[in-house]
Amino acid sequence: MKKFPILPSHPERICWGCDQYCAANALRCGNGSERTPHPAELFGDDWFDWQNGGPADTTPGQPTTGADTGQDD
Repeated sequence: MKKFPILPSHPERICWGCDQYCAANALRCGNGSERTPHPAELFGDDWFDWQNGGPADTTPGQPTTGADTGQDD
């Protein structure tokens, strides 16, 4: 199994659907008729932080914005 790149320089050029990492215009594995996008294309460059529980600068259980905490006044 190849190492999965966290932030590739041109993710749009590769199909990320299997371990072959085929060129987007030469899908060899038969993984459908379209290439599978890299998670960074779908969720942004911080996708790996969210996969591991959220951004590193937030405290669990604390609101990250001025949002309501769910407590009634």
